[in-house]
Amino acid sequence: MLLWPDELEISNFRLTAFQWSVWQGGCNMKKHFIILIGAALVAAVIPAQAKVSQQTLDNVNAAFQGESNAAHRYEAFAKKADAEGYVQAARLFRAAARAETIHKENHKEAILALGGKVKDFKLDEIKAGTTAENLQAAIKGESYERDTMYPDFLKQAKEDGAKEATRTLLYAQKAEAEHAKLYQEALDNLSKKLDAPIYVCKVCGYTTTKLPARNCPSCRESVSQYVRID
Repeated sequence: MLLWPDELEISNFRLTAFQWSVWQGGCNMKKHFIILIGAALVAAVIPAQAKVSQQTLDNVNAAFQGESNAAHRYEAFAKKADAEGYVQAARLFRAAARAETIHKENHKEAILALGGKVKDFKLDEIKAGTTAENLQAAIKGESYERDTMYPDFLKQAKEDGAKEATRTLLYAQKAEAEHAKLYQEALDNLSKKLDAPIYVCKVCGYTTTKLPARNCPSCRESVSQYVRID
């Protein structure tokens, strides 16, 4: 029990009981403040815990790796199309590569925002065929992502309530649907030597041959976010 003297002498200062009480209270406040600062510093250096299921984090990581490989593959296909004189096909491959790079970065941001870690991996080796063969391979890959991979991933992300994952996966799925359609059109018209501009949204990767009037049909951002691929 603390005994309160009528007066207490500390360092040549004479304190009344009331002054002593105030002084003690100030010291306690300082201690509490220091404890709070320490807790904040500890929280700042501890990695954020995942907010969603590990399955969703694994799915977005798989999508990140898939889009990374797709961008790498389409760049090689574009060079092959240029070498064979297919200007429009080369442009489409370059546009798709740009879109897949955007998806890759969006997936990465979602993983980190959800408290996950981007897994290390090695890009696939590319063996480009003829431009016709490359278009067929691209159609197969984009159709799988549109019809199977992204719908499955989106279902899990929505069940988890993972908005960041849902958004980036949905952006990619919508773009892949357009890619599949554009690749089929390019294959059907390969002998016609078409030469038309292609546009890619820098926000979501949506790809089109017709520039939207005002907003992106996928992410709803301004048309000013579109870049022309030549």
